[in-house]
Amino acid sequence: MKLSIYIFALAAAVSATGCKKKGCTDPTALNYSESAKKDDGSCSYSTTYAVPTTYNFTNGAGNSTVNYSGQTDRLNQLRELMVYVKSGKDGAIVAQNMDDMFVNTGGNGGGNFSFTSTKQLKDKCFSLDQTLIENYFDSVALASISFASAASNGQAGTLTTGASEYLFSANGVEYAQLIEKITMGAVFQYQALNVYFGDSKMNVDNTTAVDPANGLYYTTMQHHWDEAFGYFGVPVDFPTTPATDLWGKYSNSQDAALSSNAVMMDNFLKGRAAIDNLNLEDRDVAIANIREMWEKIAAYQAMVYLDQAIASFGTDNAKFLHVTSEAYAFIYCLRYAPVETRNMTTQEVADVIAAFGDNFWELSIQDLNAIKASIDAKY
Repeated sequence: MKLSIYIFALAAAVSATGCKKKGCTDPTALNYSESAKKDDGSCSYSTTYAVPTTYNFTNGAGNSTVNYSGQTDRLNQLRELMVYVKSGKDGAIVAQNMDDMFVNTGGNGGGNFSFTSTKQLKDKCFSLDQTLIENYFDSVALASISFASAASNGQAGTLTTGASEYLFSANGVEYAQLIEKITMGAVFQYQALNVYFGDSKMNVDNTTAVDPANGLYYTTMQHHWDEAFGYFGVPVDFPTTPATDLWGKYSNSQDAALSSNAVMMDNFLKGRAAIDNLNLEDRDVAIANIREMWEKIAAYQAMVYLDQAIASFGTDNAKFLHVTSEAYAFIYCLRYAPVETRNMTTQEVADVIAAFGDNFWELSIQDLNAIKASIDAKY
């Protein structure tokens, strides 16, 4: 089937002094407060607040103000969906079951989830890519019919490398990787960076608890920030407790190159503490830092997989097709970086995706090096 193209440990208090008048050279200084601005336009930094070392925030009475249960449900839905998708290497799977899990038919994915929930993946998915993912369900189901065959150019089936076995389509695509990574982008990354960090979700009430009588002690703004954090999908004490899958896994994978674990977690903590202390400038700095790093994680991970594809080219077809599929999907995720911070336009991402062609079996070393050069030039 032709590929579709739709294209940050701070327990101590944080404080600073500085200015915001003409000539100020420290735009990233923390704790600026509009209420502290002087008549001449300069300012003093009088706000001091603590930033916790774990994602635990409470009100003055000690009640937790954190809630991102809906995001946890969706992460678990993708996890269980992927168990089913990847079972296609062992036997034929059904597209309708994946459709039911995507839309959460009956609150239990048509009987395919081990838990019930009112949440779903599809209605939070970037609208232009909902059909794309559903088409991938059809493609992986079709490939799974040939699970007992050895994959080759024009023949769907499975291939093994080391202890790992993968299912490929007739054009050499491991659709399981596209489904997982593009859903991570189209739902989790898109919702966190564009929706919950967007003006409509951040320019909201931050003075009144939503419903304390029923245990909802958070303000609307606090809750929206928590929901963005929930989509990152890491433990509250990350990276002390590592993440084992989804975006947290790949943040950890790129930590040596990017210090991504600290950048992501520290900024999620700093931004939430800033909201709690009515410091929206600090919040906005944290948003920009998270947006930039999330995009870099995807780009750097794609480059790792492209390097692995080149290294395995012509010697290990299973490894080559597997990592090429992963590279494709992470490059596709660059589309979900917000326009305010993104390094590649939608068209530039589309051009790189197009360079993969319709058949991964027919990619050359020159093709892969050209794709690498396009990513490297931007990141």
